[in-house]
Amino acid sequence: MKIRRASEKDIEKILSLLSQVLEIHAKIRPDIFVSGTTKYTRAELLDLFCDDQKPVFVAVDDEDTVLGYAFCAIKHQPFSTNMIPFKTLFIDDLCVDEQSRGNHVGRFLFDYVRDYAKNLGCYEVTLNVWEGNTPAQAFYDKLGFKPKETQMEFIL
Repeated sequence: MKIRRASEKDIEKILSLLSQVLEIHAKIRPDIFVSGTTKYTRAELLDLFCDDQKPVFVAVDDEDTVLGYAFCAIKHQPFSTNMIPFKTLFIDDLCVDEQSRGNHVGRFLFDYVRDYAKNLGCYEVTLNVWEGNTPAQAFYDKLGFKPKETQMEFIL
């Protein structure tokens, strides 16, 4: 297995994986997510694949078949003048194909992203997990992620 930047040839598989993620979220929060859709279009993916501030990495097997992805974004803190400035690598989305789960693909992707962030001089790697996505929460706990802040809602 190896990790590389995503390219145009990966679009169909990435769209399939985006669909897998969307369906997980749609089951948890049908009031927010629309089943049968994906987060990005083909054109948006092509733009993202060229954006060094929002790198997309794929884990591939020996035949160069995509097993999973990590959509990332480099962010600069602070949000206000009372915070120390630092750089963050935000994992916007991480998915491993249902057929490849349990084979350490997610761990391999995270290790790569973590090392990439270190090489960029980032202070941290962050991500969000939807409440109710307990398999994802358990996975990130196992990787050593800790809660940083909690976003709460009051539905009207």
